[in-house]
Amino acid sequence: MLSIINCGINNLRSVEKAFQHLGHDVQVVTTPDEVAAAEKIVLPGVAAFGATMDALGQAELIEAIRARVRAGTPFLGICVGQQLLFDWSEELGIHQGLGIVSGKVQKFPDLPDLKIPHIGWSALHFPRETRLFKGVDEGEMVYFVHSFCAVPDNENVIAASAHHGTEFCAAIERDNVFAVQFHAEKSSRVGLQILDNFAAL
Repeated sequence: MLSIINCGINNLRSVEKAFQHLGHDVQVVTTPDEVAAAEKIVLPGVAAFGATMDALGQAELIEAIRARVRAGTPFLGICVGQQLLFDWSEELGIHQGLGIVSGKVQKFPDLPDLKIPHIGWSALHFPRETRLFKGVDEGEMVYFVHSFCAVPDNENVIAASAHHGTEFCAAIERDNVFAVQFHAEKSSRVGLQILDNFAAL
């Protein structure tokens, strides 16, 4: 059973439908007790970093998420759900994150003719083999919508990178922690493969 966290401002319906299309049982959870009982956790996000952290805090879900991750529960963050794993973000001020992965979230560099936000399809590049991207070929395209990206302190956690003016972290994988900056649920066959890989862990 996959538990998708609903903190009130994240867009989770398309993620839920994608897992159901793949034949996986899913439930939407909103309370600390439900998170504490989760077998696998998915945290999608589309709002600003600080607003999403505030919503998680108001729902008393922050410590519940941290505890489940420490216990080894497979966790998948999607879009802002990846960014929240890090220590802090500079989006609309400085905001503390979950602190599960060491590093920060920063805006794309101010480069000539670079369009921000980054919206559209970009190719993935893999520095190593990972469970999340099993069966996904180098250069496959996925769909991004973001202005900020994660910068891990330890580059060894990077599972995939992409390019938009500069190379950036497109996904991470460390032990039971998985996350993607792109919208896997909107990335056609490749995205479904990635979601299926997580569900099959």
